[in-house]
Amino acid sequence: MNDILSKLATEVDKLSDEKTTIPAPIKKTDTKTAPEEKIPSFMEQLLLDNPIEFPAVGDTVIGTVLEVSSSEIYLDLGPFGTGLVLGKEIKDGMGSGKLKLGDKVSATVTDLENEDGYIELSIREASYEKAWEDIEKKRDAGDKVKTKVISANKGGLLIEINGIAGFLPVSQLSSKNYPRVEDGDKNKILNLLKKLVGKELEVCVLDIDREAEKLIASEKAAQSDRDKETISNFRVGDVISGEISGVVDFGAFVKFSPFSENGEVNEKEKVEGLVHISELAWQLIENPRTIVKVGDKVEAKIIGIDNDKISLSIRALQADPWTQATDKYKVGDIATGKVHKINHFGAFVYLDNDIHGLAHISEMLDTHPGKNINDLIKTGDDYSWKILSIEPREHRMGLTLVSNKEKLAEEMKEKKAKKEKAEKEEEKMEEDAEKPVDKKARKVKKEKE
Repeated sequence: MNDILSKLATEVDKLSDEKTTIPAPIKKTDTKTAPEEKIPSFMEQLLLDNPIEFPAVGDTVIGTVLEVSSSEIYLDLGPFGTGLVLGKEIKDGMGSGKLKLGDKVSATVTDLENEDGYIELSIREASYEKAWEDIEKKRDAGDKVKTKVISANKGGLLIEINGIAGFLPVSQLSSKNYPRVEDGDKNKILNLLKKLVGKELEVCVLDIDREAEKLIASEKAAQSDRDKETISNFRVGDVISGEISGVVDFGAFVKFSPFSENGEVNEKEKVEGLVHISELAWQLIENPRTIVKVGDKVEAKIIGIDNDKISLSIRALQADPWTQATDKYKVGDIATGKVHKINHFGAFVYLDNDIHGLAHISEMLDTHPGKNINDLIKTGDDYSWKILSIEPREHRMGLTLVSNKEKLAEEMKEKKAKKEKAEKEEEKMEEDAEKPVDKKARKVKKEKE
């Protein structure tokens, strides 16, 4: 305020030295007395000629740094006097760095006059709009941003960009930081996420809502280009060696590395591929955890590459047991098989460790009218099955449950076949036993002759 009065006094002195013209009195034009025109004073004229617009609360002003400490900053605001920035209001979300004497800085007026007579300001609030604008530009351009993890919850990580709080969902973490927990225990996931607190991550801005003050980021998106570059070193058909990094209901994840230029494994450029449950082994699998576990060393074949996603197969490196299926089983044979699973359209049955068939419900109910499938068979039990069809290329086999009558008939047939076979073998043995005698008799006869 003293600065303003000093300026006004100087302007008054200037005006007093100049010749001042006083307007002539207004002439009367009628019998009525016209009101006299008020002549402005020197002060009024000064303010008219040099209008000063005082800032209001919420306005942004520019000041020069006069004094800096860890808890307060004093700014020279020119004709408006001195401004004071306190505590958390010093924080500049745009990260312009530590202020020093003489720096120009923008600040928002929060109080026109505090108890000490200073205009209170906020650098943090002044940078808020600029921070959102910068974030919008980064989102539109797909720029990568470095951010520090502030805290974690079961859904993801809390981060900060340009001083604005944001959220990084678990699903948007890179394969390197994704918390792979076999049983999906949320407390275990949270413990793994907490290990990332304080670390710096590279992310891309996925979505923002300025009105709701929401900011969503993705580490996966920021790593996408890098992963694509690493993945470009691989081709469909390549065989990789890696380690199981996670097991889920639909398959298993494998981390592996490309080879560097000198032929050594490049551990820094690891990527992750998925082995779908159907590609873990040739047999039917209900739970991938019964086949592999985290930490297992495996070899797999790359069967698909889609942008930054790699599909792998472990079973592709194993011999297909179905190629020998027709050597072991024939259409019409009756074999013993264990019920693996029962559903609304039939039962999956394993004849051995690798070969399975489907017994359709219609086939079973035709041969067992009036019965319910659950009355006929139980999961885990062994039954006799007749092979209706075999399709090795499609890995399909059609089965039907054998009734007791059919089973008995088949057993009788087998016994008869065995008996006939045994009789034929016995006859042959007898014939072979008689032949040497005949030869000797013929020799004696010939000698006599």
